[in-house]
Amino acid sequence: MTTGQISDPTPAGASCDAPPRGSRPAATGPAVTSTAVTSTAVTGPAVTGPAAPGGTASAGTSSTGTAPAALLGAAASGPPAAGSAEELRRRGVRALQAVAFDGIGTGYDEVFPAKGGQLACGEWLLGELEPGAEVLDVGCGTGEPTAGRLVAGGLRVTGIDLSDGMLALARRTVPEAVYHRIDMYDLATERAAAVWDLPGLGPAGAGRFAAATAFFSLILLPQDEVPTVLRRIRRLLRPGGLLALGMVEADLDHAALPFLGTTLRITGYLREDLERVLTGAGFAVEEQFGMPYAPASTSLPPEEQLFLRCRRVG
Repeated sequence: MTTGQISDPTPAGASCDAPPRGSRPAATGPAVTSTAVTSTAVTGPAVTGPAAPGGTASAGTSSTGTAPAALLGAAASGPPAAGSAEELRRRGVRALQAVAFDGIGTGYDEVFPAKGGQLACGEWLLGELEPGAEVLDVGCGTGEPTAGRLVAGGLRVTGIDLSDGMLALARRTVPEAVYHRIDMYDLATERAAAVWDLPGLGPAGAGRFAAATAFFSLILLPQDEVPTVLRRIRRLLRPGGLLALGMVEADLDHAALPFLGTTLRITGYLREDLERVLTGAGFAVEEQFGMPYAPASTSLPPEEQLFLRCRRVG
């Protein structure tokens, strides 16, 4: 999901409630927790089919804000998650993030209407890729502007997101793209096929995509998981494949912050640190630029958004 476009297949787009560059606020806000999450894990997809209109609770989500059984993994939904308590906790947090974005729905694009950085990255991809090339949009959110612009330019887009509500909006907004519900942490792993029934996004999909986009979706992960997900995205890219990335510039590691009526745990990087992470994950950063951004909401402070154009090495 993306908070700059929190998505899955998508939120991708604007970003979250980040502090000024270089600050390190303490994670003092309420954590995203639930008693329903402490002993279960996200082990399978929700019931398929169109979600309720308007980004409201849909199949596999709960309007009460608690993590639904389908997200957390009922016994019949697939093989059990790897058994550590930490893994169960991680998947529980991801489940609650998805529920939060179901509730945010169209409110996301209303608060983050300007997406010039994403559009610029989209034009870069259109200039670099051949017609019909496949692009993976990680945290597609509502489908705009990324999936919409790339499809209009002749590319084939696969959007992923963990939020049923966001995926429902994306399917209505940009029906020409293909969308799947999957945790981005499971990309390029056996869980993609065994749990989500998406073998093309597992090991069998290695080298499938010409490019990937991830606009503000990685900010929902703690810093120690970001390199893992970047390496998994890299495996799905062909040699020399492209990555367009959007993040918030702030020294944050999964800090609990208020965001559009809920609390989310948000990660940010200073630009030199983010470039080191990308290099370590097997990407060459070809261009990096920052854009100051003022959300269309008095409750969210201005932030610095970072956009990076990268290429797979090897």
